[in-house]
Amino acid sequence: MLATVTGCTVVGIEGRLVDVEVYLSAQLPSFDIVGLPDTAVREARDRVRAAVKNSGFSFPQQRIIVNLAPADLKKEGPQLDLALAVGILKASGQLFLSEVPLAVLGELALDGTLRPVRGVLSMVMAAREAGFRLVLVPLENAAEARLVGGVQVLGASSLSEALEIVTGEKEPPPVPQQKENPAPPQADFGQVKGQEGAKRALEVAAAGGHSVLMCGPPGSGKTMLARCVPSILPPLSLEESLETTKIFSAAGLLKAAATRISRRPFRSPHHTVTAAALCGGGRYPRPGEVSLAHNGVLFLDELPEFRRETLEVLRQPLEEGNVTVARLQATYTYPANFMLLASMNPCPCGMLSDPAVECACSEWQVRRYRQKISGPLLDRMDLFVDVMRLCYDEVSGKGDGEPSKNIARRVSQARDLQRQRFAQSEISCNAQMGTKELQVFCQLDAAGRDILRHAFSRLHLSARAYDRILKVARTVADLDGETRILPRHLAEAIGYRQAETSPRLAMTRA
Repeated sequence: MLATVTGCTVVGIEGRLVDVEVYLSAQLPSFDIVGLPDTAVREARDRVRAAVKNSGFSFPQQRIIVNLAPADLKKEGPQLDLALAVGILKASGQLFLSEVPLAVLGELALDGTLRPVRGVLSMVMAAREAGFRLVLVPLENAAEARLVGGVQVLGASSLSEALEIVTGEKEPPPVPQQKENPAPPQADFGQVKGQEGAKRALEVAAAGGHSVLMCGPPGSGKTMLARCVPSILPPLSLEESLETTKIFSAAGLLKAAATRISRRPFRSPHHTVTAAALCGGGRYPRPGEVSLAHNGVLFLDELPEFRRETLEVLRQPLEEGNVTVARLQATYTYPANFMLLASMNPCPCGMLSDPAVECACSEWQVRRYRQKISGPLLDRMDLFVDVMRLCYDEVSGKGDGEPSKNIARRVSQARDLQRQRFAQSEISCNAQMGTKELQVFCQLDAAGRDILRHAFSRLHLSARAYDRILKVARTVADLDGETRILPRHLAEAIGYRQAETSPRLAMTRA
């Protein structure tokens, strides 16, 4: 007997349909799975056998051959368990299904219970694109699956219940109510004393999605400033929310009770993070921190403490908005369109150029510390901010700064202008503009060209730095509600780039 059931798997962060072909022959009992299964798929033989028996069905005492098509696609994870069980019962004549196209996915426990799996959002999207209008998933994944419109989602808590639902013997249980992924309380700029220049720079960065490098002595507030940035970012649109949720689902980071991420992610990996953990990869490739920060913020605290080879993987995502991980059997491309925030001390002790405390580092130590960050990576930063030590009156003052809700209002208005500007393209903010968009939306008058010409020669800027100054100037103009880039907007953008040449931020190009 031959039976075919459609299952699903995840490749990278994309869902792929898998035809589970089950053939029973009158030979000595055995159970073989072919079609590039990984360890989790091969071990499904024992899980499926126990689940079928403990659900009140008989396991066929015949030779069972399962082919997972397409055969050249590596199959990973336990989400094919349910499709294997349904295929075996169908091939053995214990289950009769209608011809309605049905995709099934889920992990089986030994007692027949259905357990949730990762990547449900991606797999249901793939089923919908392939024309399936009926999908059977574990009950705990049903709310997540229902985020995909145009598909009827059936949730079941066990193998026996799943079979009763697909045969029409039982009505599917109600799907749990969709919830948003809870987020911790956000820090507020109103709690930050002083540092008005840094706050303005972060406002510009949030308005245009620009990358920022903050440099200053220990305790000047760099980390707190960075953690306040999510409080001024605009909320995710529905499309962005689904895209972000899809990545977290594929990485297995969605909580069981939550389905949709509505706040922009804020990722802050430790400086011991590996290159694979940062950009994605591993034996079974998973999205890295740059992809988990997609549509949000990636914060790298104490940037020179990261390994140089780890930081170099940031070049591609900062330039292209995605990261490609090449492996022997496949190549995976993950979205990685994020806002990079980084902080650092000017030297190992942090006191270089501090007027109050003398630096204890030698010239060799300072040079070695700064060489951990390459020139090409620095050239991809949009804003350089010098965060100075606070004086006593600023620290002890009672007055609060401007609250985040006021800053967020201005940022949201600037982002609305950008959405209207780029409505006919895939660009969502000024930082993503290419050469074509710069020529159209960043035109300068004669005064502006003179200012930029002088800055280009005096600061020895690269072509990439030239483009990034124009992008930042466009964002400053958007915050002012101006359609044209005026000289004052350009001067502010150059000032953020000029800080790169200050004693604190001047880097040894490597």
